[in-house]
Amino acid sequence: MRASELREQTMEELHDKEQDLAEKIFALRLQKVTGQLENPARIRSLKRDLARVMTVKAEKSGKSTQGSSENG
Repeated sequence: MRASELREQTMEELHDKEQDLAEKIFALRLQKVTGQLENPARIRSLKRDLARVMTVKAEKSGKSTQGSSENG
């Protein structure tokens, strides 16, 4: 998943994707605890995707903190 692809989506689509990724991460964590997880790297990949979605949502909503606290 690329950030450029995410930037083309609406806030509603981003919100849905965020919830979907969070649910997938939760399910994989359960599999890890029970010893059924086949690909542990998948959790890391999904966490990064979730972070990208959350970053794009913050950019779109104008809540980006980059540069806002820097004063000369």
